[in-house]
Amino acid sequence: MEALKQFAPFILMFVVIYLFMIRPQMKKQKQEKKFGEDLKRGDKIVTKSGIHGKIVELNTNDNTCVIETLAGKLKLERSAISMEMSQKLNTPVKEEKK
Repeated sequence: MEALKQFAPFILMFVVIYLFMIRPQMKKQKQEKKFGEDLKRGDKIVTKSGIHGKIVELNTNDNTCVIETLAGKLKLERSAISMEMSQKLNTPVKEEKK
């Protein structure tokens, strides 16, 4: 019983770290992986560096995609595509009623 009291703060600290740091990060990684797998031709995307474009070609064997921008075509890794910014770009904007 005495040993349990000594380790209780460490156990509690581990539980808190798991619930507030590790678990949400794992959930976000799963969402990003699913987003990368669900990409298809014609999707409008934004890269993590801020490049806007439309997917022209997807390569599953080397995990890359070719996007078309106003400057031309670029070949990028799928991991370079920002999930949050791409979803924000594709959601319709609601107009305010006056």
